[in-house]
Amino acid sequence: MNTAAEKSPDGEEEANPRVEAFLEIIGRVPAGEVEAALSACGIDPSAEVAEQVLKSRVCYSRPKSAVRFFRWAARSVAHTAYAWNLLVDILGKAAMFEPMWDAIRSMNQEGGGGLVSVATFASVFASYCARGNLKEAAEAFGVMGRYGLKPDAVALNSLLSAICRVEGRAGAAQDVFERNKATVPPDADTFAILLEAWEKEGNADRAKSAFNEMVARFGWDAANVPAYDSCLTTLVRSGQFDEALKLLRALRNKGCFPGIKIFANAVDLAIRKGDYAKAITIWHMMVSEAGLVPNFSMYNAMIDLCCNVGSLDYALGMLDEMPLNGVFANSVTYNAILEGLIKHRKAREAESFLTEMSKNEQLPTASNCAAAISLFFKEFNPSAAINVWRCVMEHNITPAEDSARELIAGLIDFGRLSEVKKCADEMIDMRVKFSQSTIENMKRAFAKADRNQSCDHIARRLR
Repeated sequence: MNTAAEKSPDGEEEANPRVEAFLEIIGRVPAGEVEAALSACGIDPSAEVAEQVLKSRVCYSRPKSAVRFFRWAARSVAHTAYAWNLLVDILGKAAMFEPMWDAIRSMNQEGGGGLVSVATFASVFASYCARGNLKEAAEAFGVMGRYGLKPDAVALNSLLSAICRVEGRAGAAQDVFERNKATVPPDADTFAILLEAWEKEGNADRAKSAFNEMVARFGWDAANVPAYDSCLTTLVRSGQFDEALKLLRALRNKGCFPGIKIFANAVDLAIRKGDYAKAITIWHMMVSEAGLVPNFSMYNAMIDLCCNVGSLDYALGMLDEMPLNGVFANSVTYNAILEGLIKHRKAREAESFLTEMSKNEQLPTASNCAAAISLFFKEFNPSAAINVWRCVMEHNITPAEDSARELIAGLIDFGRLSEVKKCADEMIDMRVKFSQSTIENMKRAFAKADRNQSCDHIARRLR
């Protein structure tokens, strides 16, 4: 409910002085004096102005004053159905249920039965349910006929939606549905509402039951994607992964693929379980069969899983595929692949990938730098290890202590003591802290090679 405004010819909203004047009185004057104050102000209302006033926050916060404004304005203008519905909504939101029903009865008499609509009762359902009065909401649905309204699927759906907005009351909504479905034929939206409610409560058995009834009534319809999404999401989140996969295959065969939401949830669950085979199956269905485009987080999660299980070619293929789908990798993506290459001791591939990362201005993490240096020394490639250290220095990748430790240890193992002295100087310039074990390792190596002068030089610099 917004402040007083009306549309100008160019589409912009502008203040309406009459609306503002009425709202000032409603907000300032005690409820019992509102009508007198309005009469004394010398401003006449109009049907449009009355609507603007009634939908304001002021009227919703001062319902008794809103009623008096409504009564006063009715002396001059015939209220629209929208204005009557606003009054019903104001009273219902304030839990003034007796006056609310009085307003509905007056509304019915005033318009010869034509003013009361399903929208009126949708407001009633919402107001009762917001206060936890679900029984009264259901009873209101039962008396719609007294006001010339035949309860239909739209009205039933309004009631079910209002009930389902109350946390933990999906069962109550289902009960209302069961009691009325014989006389009020549901539509696809009815089942979508129930399935969404069971999704929120995580009740897979009730979701499957509702889903099966929906299919029995309406068959397989690609327009019912929200309902399919809800059922599949419930199955996935409740751990019934095989059931979800079975349903996905059925939807594929019926040409009723769900949206990206369920695929994202299914992929996420497969990844959390480390189930590479199921994740790849779902991914293939999503991309190749449903034609859906994965988002950035989905790509990263799948790449991470592939790298963990050693399916590095698949991960690299996904990296190449990302920009074709308008999704661009970042350092997280690149470092996941680098970590996988290192973990599975793909030294040559890791060296090439580091070069590609540099070209794409993506920096390795400090932990990956240390792990890469260690791998390259183990694979007898000290020059590649030194290149990683150069990257650490050039880009100030911190913390650098682990990389420094691995580099010093590797160079000592290869007997490259001149480079140990040179790199140690660089590390000291970078204020890298040496562990005691690294210092002792250098001392032993220099002493064994009778290069005490180098050892003394490093010791002095460290002091």
